[in-house]
Amino acid sequence: MITLHGFSYSNYYNIVKHVLLHKNIPFVEDTQYGGTDEYLELSPVGKIPSLTTDQGINLFESSVCCDYLEETYLDNPLYPADSAARAQVRQIMKVSELYLELPCRRLIGFSFSKTPPPVEVVDEVRAVVSRGIGALNRISSFGPYVAGSELTMADIYLRYVMSVAGPIASSVMKWDVAAEINGFAEWQLLMGSLLESQKIDADREANQSEFFGVIQARAQKRAASK
Repeated sequence: MITLHGFSYSNYYNIVKHVLLHKNIPFVEDTQYGGTDEYLELSPVGKIPSLTTDQGINLFESSVCCDYLEETYLDNPLYPADSAARAQVRQIMKVSELYLELPCRRLIGFSFSKTPPPVEVVDEVRAVVSRGIGALNRISSFGPYVAGSELTMADIYLRYVMSVAGPIASSVMKWDVAAEINGFAEWQLLMGSLLESQKIDADREANQSEFFGVIQARAQKRAASK
């Protein structure tokens, strides 16, 4: 059986988990927070999540794990059959990750510590995210799903990308990014109504205190070693 390694508070873990649930693929979860030599056997760069296939092969990078699942388990596909439509879905995924989540991730440390980031960093993040918002408004339809009438991998990526980008932009920059994405509010309600989303959201909330406990313990250990 497939094993998904990582933790439920991770948005990238939840991307892969949502795909598994959507496609009704049997799997077990192995809670891992990384940072150990043992975990490097599963994910050589130490990233969360990683996935062990039925054949015992270890995969890492959420996009690689998702592509493996899509190509191996053909029921409930998350990409259109048409190659041009698939490319459009992948464009939305790339914009979501590269222009929304990754720039906002630069501010996570400031969000956790509740300290103001340098003005130049905020300006850089805002400029990149603004480009991402503009691109999404041009290439997304939200009709009702982000790429049209059917749920695709782009919906899953955008949902969990925004679970990080939205709160960080709000808390650190006092910026409601979601409000500037046309059609996002209605789409967010639709995505939140999915049983897969509700399961993942409940597991994420249940994992929150343990995750922050791990973060705090690691910070204390670093401080003590100085």
